Amino acid sequence: MAAGPDPATGGVSNHRRRRFDVRVVPHRRRSPFRLRDWRMSTKLATVLVVPSLAFLVLAGVQTSALVGRTTALNDFSRQVDIGRQITAVVDQLQQERDRSAGELGELRRGGDRQAAASVLRPLQTASDRAMADLSRAARPLADADASWRVAFSEAQEAYDQVIDIRPAIPPAVLSNDTILSNYHRVVGALLDLLAEPTPGQDRAELSDSVLRYVQLARVKELSSRVRAQLYAAARAGRYGTEDRVVLSDLRAQQLTALGAFRVAATTDQIRRYDETSVNPLFLVATELEERSLPVGNAPPEVLPSEQWWSASQQRQELLRQVEAGVLDDAVRQADDASSGQLRTTLLVVGGVVAVLLVALLISLLVGRSVARSMRLLRSQALRIAQVELPDALDRLRTVTGGVPGIEVAPAVVRSLDEIGELAEAFVAVHRSAVTVAVEQALMRRNVNAMFVNLARRSQVLVERQLELLDDLEREESDPDQLDNLFKLDHLAARMRRNDESLLVLAGTDSTRRWNRPVGLGTVLLAAAAEIEQYQRVRLDAVGEVNVVGHAVGELVHMLAELLENATAFSRPDTVVLVTARAEASAALIEIVDDGLGMSSAALAEANAVLASPPAADVAAVERMGLFVVSHLASRLGVRVQLDAGQSGLVARLVLPAALLAPAGAVELDPPAPARMLAASAARSAAAQRMPGASRSAGARGPAAAPLDLPVAGRPPAAAVPHQNRPVPVRAEDVLAPAGVGSAVDGGGGWWSRQGPTAPAAPGPAVPPATPVTAGTNERGLPVRVPMAQLSAVTRPAQPASAQTRAELDPEAVGGMLSRLYSGVRRAEAEDTTEIPVPPSWGHDEGGRRQ
Repeated sequence: MAAGPDPATGGVSNHRRRRFDVRVVPHRRRSPFRLRDWRMSTKLATVLVVPSLAFLVLAGVQTSALVGRTTALNDFSRQVDIGRQITAVVDQLQQERDRSAGELGELRRGGDRQAAASVLRPLQTASDRAMADLSRAARPLADADASWRVAFSEAQEAYDQVIDIRPAIPPAVLSNDTILSNYHRVVGALLDLLAEPTPGQDRAELSDSVLRYVQLARVKELSSRVRAQLYAAARAGRYGTEDRVVLSDLRAQQLTALGAFRVAATTDQIRRYDETSVNPLFLVATELEERSLPVGNAPPEVLPSEQWWSASQQRQELLRQVEAGVLDDAVRQADDASSGQLRTTLLVVGGVVAVLLVALLISLLVGRSVARSMRLLRSQALRIAQVELPDALDRLRTVTGGVPGIEVAPAVVRSLDEIGELAEAFVAVHRSAVTVAVEQALMRRNVNAMFVNLARRSQVLVERQLELLDDLEREESDPDQLDNLFKLDHLAARMRRNDESLLVLAGTDSTRRWNRPVGLGTVLLAAAAEIEQYQRVRLDAVGEVNVVGHAVGELVHMLAELLENATAFSRPDTVVLVTARAEASAALIEIVDDGLGMSSAALAEANAVLASPPAADVAAVERMGLFVVSHLASRLGVRVQLDAGQSGLVARLVLPAALLAPAGAVELDPPAPARMLAASAARSAAAQRMPGASRSAGARGPAAAPLDLPVAGRPPAAAVPHQNRPVPVRAEDVLAPAGVGSAVDGGGGWWSRQGPTAPAAPGPAVPPATPVTAGTNERGLPVRVPMAQLSAVTRPAQPASAQTRAELDPEAVGGMLSRLYSGVRRAEAEDTTEIPVPPSWGHDEGGRRQ
């Protein structure tokens, strides 16, 4: 869209007609299979619902149950696997118990205690070693189920009692049943611990595997107790009163346990047991055991102790091997079940993860589509807000000719969802903003043109007023009337400065030009001549610094605003001290007043405005002085800062090297006379009588002592003659003193782009032969500089030298000034209907602070 106006049809009206010309791409039919055409609610529902349902249904129901089963089977497998250490401890305790039973029978017959202790000590050490191995193997099962931990604790306590009872065996101070019962208790606790593994209710085959090796371990335990009874009788040489009953009971329990094993065992396990039972070593022990059985009324035979121990030990070892084989089968079966459950769990978890990945992929695709659109929309909005729109506003703000056309880029998001519609809305907002900015630029250009036109017209009137005042001052001889004319002259000069401030508000350069470098001291004097209370300004040491000609006018204007502010807000009996010196490649100007000062917040606000010039608005008009200084400083590259002084303010201006001309490179204008800043009438008359002395007094160098200017309000001491008496009291008079042609005479070059020239011969003023232009426009036509030839066509020609004129009628002059004063009063009464509130900085044309 072209935001610029069409010259053929009129700019503003077209802008207003196109303000609401917002073209949105028409919607096509949405397809449910196009991801980017889904509604935002559908996308968000897809992103949130699919992963949530997949996680809740699959992960929540399946994974937790399978993981629990896997953990249970893993614990079961470890508990079954630790059965190897348990059976090893049981086997060692059985040997120690059976041997202790035989040694106790020997000791009852008066056997050697040391020999019994030496025989039992290796067996006890082996039992302790096996129990230590079991404790180490049980440490990883510390987090197992509670029943297993309780059974293991009971086994440890029973074994501790065995350790405590061992010292009582050699002295045989306790009965055999008391000592052997402790061994029976620990073996029983270990067999109970061996039966603790539980795979769960749905794992009957694993429960049967545990039952097999537990029943076989009980068969082995009963066989060991039979061995202990027979070995004790063999060592004692006889059977006890209860030995026969105990042996019968043990054999019955052994047959029951063996039957239970055969019922639970597999065919292979039964085959292996049968093969073991027909082993010759096994049969030798069986035959010896049968000899101990009672036959009829005959007593049972007492077996040979060593022969029985050797044969029974071999049988126990064969049973131990069968037990180890059955236990290995159970461990292998438990490991297979645990591994299978783990595989099943991993497969299910993998399926869950796959579903979650698919759901995540869908979510990522949807989220990526939304995120990409949002990212593009955000980047476009930021580009519009931070680059395109500011650039368009800058172009419209700095344009001098016609308003250019500004294209608005289309939306970067082309989808048909809500984000695409939002992108089109952003583009529509951009178009509206550009359209409004164009209209405002047109309005601002028109307002600026009005400001420039009014300021130019006012400047013409003020210049004519100043010319009339020059004539009146030249012909006036009364000191009091001359003093009043001087005051009126300065008021008119201030009015001209207000017109120039309006030009600054409009962004137009001042019409006052100076082509040759001017000394900084002369610039300061010219600035002081622009204010009403110029008598209070004191110039201190001024270094040998020269200012380039094109910056003199604006620098004088800026210094005059600062000096006006300093004098307006300080007591009338104080002075404003101005110093200037060179610092490296720059120049520093300091304006120090003894006034009211400003608060820290007001200083910070004023310095912020000086550092960054604001746009022209109502606030700028209310604080015109601060606004003008900030814009002129920015235009010239001068750094201006306000600081708190001892009792007032200190304004510091740093002139860059670009505004300074090298000393001695060009010929400067002669310095101004001392009475240029409103010396007294008596000193003026003396200067006319002694022009050489006056010239020498005004030619003091910039580094001379401060000028002794008259204090505000002091009237002239003597009458001033009117013959050949130049009265330079304005800035152009300071910058173009009488010696080289005053501004009044038209030779000072203030209003000319060609610089000062020699005094011209009397004659009518004519425009220059070559018109002054500002280049050519885009169509190749010359661009006119407004008011550039004003002085040539509006200013009446002045004689090259002052001529003796006839005395004017005092009554006519008084009537004219009275009418002028009355007109000013009426204008003030018509324009001012209420008392304005003074702003925090600056001043208005009446001298009040702004």
